[in-house]
Amino acid sequence: MKNGKEQVFGYQLLLDLYGCKKGVCDDLSLCYQFLDEIVSHLGMEKQSPPNIFRSDGIRFPDKAGLSGWAPLIESSIVIHTLTPKDFISVDVYCCKWFDIEKARAICEKFFEPRKIDTQFIERGMEYYKEDTTYHTVTVKKGNGKAPRVVINKKEPALLSK
Repeated sequence: MKNGKEQVFGYQLLLDLYGCKKGVCDDLSLCYQFLDEIVSHLGMEKQSPPNIFRSDGIRFPDKAGLSGWAPLIESSIVIHTLTPKDFISVDVYCCKWFDIEKARAICEKFFEPRKIDTQFIERGMEYYKEDTTYHTVTVKKGNGKAPRVVINKKEPALLSK
């Protein structure tokens, strides 16, 4: 909640970790443990255990590393590592408020980066507004020709005084 009246749908924290400790970007069990533990440290709840995969370092040598995901009841936490550059990106997306500094501290503890860049985004700024103008796009089958696109736009509500 922002100022008592305005509410957002969710919060997204983007962390770029540069110069991580040698070996951590390729450590499957460490990155799994990170995804498994950060959830409870931030007061979130897992939908299932984390998933983590090793990228194909032969086909994509500049992208060698790991990609992982912890599905949450509240959304997700994602990690991507790039071993050649000792670089890790972590995205925490949650529909409830969480402690940004605690998330940074957990990353520092696990990966010991030389530098962390942080971005924080409020998502769905208009999600809870009752008078949000929106439109829907429907694709209808034509008569053997290309589909026809129909746009239905909701007109803004006029509020009487």
